[in-house]
Amino acid sequence: MDAAAVRERTSALPDDPGVYLFEADDRTLYVGKALDIRERVRSYADPRSERIRRMVEAAARIDFAVTDTETQALLLEANLIKRHQPRYNVRLKDDKSYPLVSVTRHEVPRIEVTRDPDEGATAFGPFTDKGRVETVLKAIRRVYGLRGCSDHKYEGRERPCLDHEMGLCSAPCTGEISPESYAEDVESAIRFLEGETGALAEPLRRRMGAAAEEQAFERAAALRDELDAVEAFHGGGGDAVVGDSEERVDVLGVAIEGEKATVARLHSEGGKLVDRERHRVDAPDAGAGVDALLAAFVPQFYADRPLPDALLLPERYDDRDLDRWLDAEGVSVRVPGAGREATLVELAIKNASRRAGGADPAGDLARRLGIGRIDRIEGFDVSHAGGRDVVGSDVVFADGDPEKRGYRRRKLDETNDDYANMKTLLRWRAERAVEGRDDRPDPDLLLIDGGDGQRNAACEAIEAVGWDVPVVALAKADERVITDDGACAWDDDDPVLHLLQRVRDEAHRFAVQYHRTVRDTVSTPLDEVPGVGPELRDRLLGRFGSVEGVRAASAGELASVEGVGEATAEAIDRSL
Repeated sequence: MDAAAVRERTSALPDDPGVYLFEADDRTLYVGKALDIRERVRSYADPRSERIRRMVEAAARIDFAVTDTETQALLLEANLIKRHQPRYNVRLKDDKSYPLVSVTRHEVPRIEVTRDPDEGATAFGPFTDKGRVETVLKAIRRVYGLRGCSDHKYEGRERPCLDHEMGLCSAPCTGEISPESYAEDVESAIRFLEGETGALAEPLRRRMGAAAEEQAFERAAALRDELDAVEAFHGGGGDAVVGDSEERVDVLGVAIEGEKATVARLHSEGGKLVDRERHRVDAPDAGAGVDALLAAFVPQFYADRPLPDALLLPERYDDRDLDRWLDAEGVSVRVPGAGREATLVELAIKNASRRAGGADPAGDLARRLGIGRIDRIEGFDVSHAGGRDVVGSDVVFADGDPEKRGYRRRKLDETNDDYANMKTLLRWRAERAVEGRDDRPDPDLLLIDGGDGQRNAACEAIEAVGWDVPVVALAKADERVITDDGACAWDDDDPVLHLLQRVRDEAHRFAVQYHRTVRDTVSTPLDEVPGVGPELRDRLLGRFGSVEGVRAASAGELASVEGVGEATAEAIDRSL
């Protein structure tokens, strides 16, 4: 995209606050915030640095999202950076983001707090105080009875669930409320989320008064707390002001090395240092300095954490939107020049420098393999007993550490062929990635537990699907690393080899653990019915209580269970 194309695109952009995205065909390159989107994007026709010039040239289009306030633009920018990991932004290397309140697009809508709304859902926010948002959501459900359950739990119910008994849901699943009345309640909840505080505050106030008159003081106090949260909800983006006392203080130190940086955080409570931690940050514009890095780091870091009473920094950033937000939240931001606070900042800088100057086995591995960088490695292994109870594991390491929320496992077809099993496992992973069905980011490297045969099988699988990710294998016998260029024998004390061994061993452990679980699972006659897998078997047993209950059910009753069609119901009826 050249300067003329940027100018042409800006004519169609709004002059409202919000965020803008420079995008290539298959990825987001940069996310920025602006008080005036049109004016800010127009400035990119004359890029202020070589890095920005390269970004603009690589972009194919410009997208945008309008927000009500500058604060919401700040928070939405941080959310989008977290989600898309754009190459040209400073990026905190974790996956936290600001929560949203989502009302789904179902015929009977669901309301929930989420960081990744369903397609077509109406989302409100983002907000920084997740606890306050959850309190308000509970108040919405208590007043208007909106469901919060998953589709799986909602469909096919014969009686209301516990949420209905607790007064949190009007049970549209079993017809306890008419569709028309439920739709009216959804509309009332949306009116509140759009800014009409009284739509929720007034019903809560009436309930609180009634509870006090009945001398149900505990219930009245709980309603009072919910009312306080509701009335404060729209005052500052849904966030509470921390207060005047500086009971909690965060101290940040920064060390930049090339396009990588480390931010160290010291956390003090009641004057005592209680926590230290370090965070790796991608800093593609290293020349921007510590101040620019802090301006990007602070909103991303506090996406899912409570704000401190005071924030001590090594340098002052230049970001008025960030200043307004922190000031509204009662956070005192200081750059101490002397005394105990300055000593704490120096200590934080030392903590950051220690990480920045330390060993970097992932970086060394990337250089040896000729890969740009390796932040995420996925390790794969297969486990079985002579071709029976075959399972595969998929583990994730991010920045050299296990990321267990990213672990996946899969039961495979039974065959006593390690190469075929590995090929099946990797094809499953590749297809999910290419089709966009895997909610994890693509890894920078795939590590296969095995030798040439397993690696070749994995490569064939991902090439057939069109997933372009480098693959290496690590053979247990002599710890050879197998790459495109052949086998490498690295020193036993090599930190790079140790990193691969940790990933390989974790994939093996996770596969063996799952294999034992599958092997030890008690089978039932339902396992022999064509079309009935473990998930459907468990659903049938959950509905009818036992195999005998399933056997006694009619074909029509069986067909009412989610996942059971007419043919499967008849097959179950015949088999049992």
